[in-house]
Amino acid sequence: MASKVSCLYLLTVVCWASALWYLSITRPTSSYTGHRQLSSISIARKNVSFGNIRTRPINPHSFDFLINEPNKCEKSVPFLVILISTTHKEFDARQAIRETWGDENNFKGIKIATLFLLGKNADPVLNQMVEQESQIFHDIIVEDFIDSYHNLTLKTLMGMRWVATFCSKAKYVMKTDSDIFVNMDNLIYKLLKPNTKPRRRYFTGYVINGGPIRDVRSKWYMPRDLYPDSNYPPFCSGTGYIFSADVAELIYKTSLHTRLLHLEDVYVGLCLRKLGIHPFQNSGFNHWKMAYSLCRYRRVITVHQITPEEMHRIWNDMSSKKHLRC
Repeated sequence: MASKVSCLYLLTVVCWASALWYLSITRPTSSYTGHRQLSSISIARKNVSFGNIRTRPINPHSFDFLINEPNKCEKSVPFLVILISTTHKEFDARQAIRETWGDENNFKGIKIATLFLLGKNADPVLNQMVEQESQIFHDIIVEDFIDSYHNLTLKTLMGMRWVATFCSKAKYVMKTDSDIFVNMDNLIYKLLKPNTKPRRRYFTGYVINGGPIRDVRSKWYMPRDLYPDSNYPPFCSGTGYIFSADVAELIYKTSLHTRLLHLEDVYVGLCLRKLGIHPFQNSGFNHWKMAYSLCRYRRVITVHQITPEEMHRIWNDMSSKKHLRC
């Protein structure tokens, strides 16, 4: 069985390399913002409805799962669900996470479920490659919205919906990105503390207090007609935040009646404000690049802009030097 999985994994790596090489020489890179009809993979879909919604949704999130892992939490309830926002071409990043901090078997006696979040791509070849990857690792979920920067909010809401529907008894949830290194020891033992009573209505990360950027050249440009206020509510950087699992359904239900914004972390902050949940500041969450040193990385929970190669190098160094003091 192990040899079969190894062969399938090797085949996936080779196919990904071939596909990306082919795409790089035959197709120009461009952002896709339309809604063309795509030939999609035939996978069993599960439509989900939530009760107790009194008014008609303005943002119904009417997307179906193209790839799903509905049974991931059936055998045992996870202590932590990790939702990782990624794109189709980031196979190396996903694999680096699987082999380092995102390995579900890192902590004996503590159940962790890792999931990568995707929309559908404009290129059917990439969709097929992700389906093949999913069949090997069973850690990918995809809905039928277009995968793009402006749809990052939909990607996070998909993750919230999945937790609320298929894993509602989990204790905590982390949402992060595929270029983030996570110090799991600090996250599990120092922040979440498995031996203590799970918190409710809890949300923490690197809290930002800011306002909309009106410069159209900015990546974070916010049109005045979409958000007229001069200040955002406090929100956690989308590079990494933690919340109690009960908040997933609360945010998802609130989003159904909250006008959609393309800035995912700001939008989650808007939903939290409606819910009366105030995010707690935690200095261990870093949303910037930080040069590696063993002692420095032992003090943090997240670090941004880490390549797959750096991910392996940092993980291996920290794992082999746990006996050293700082």
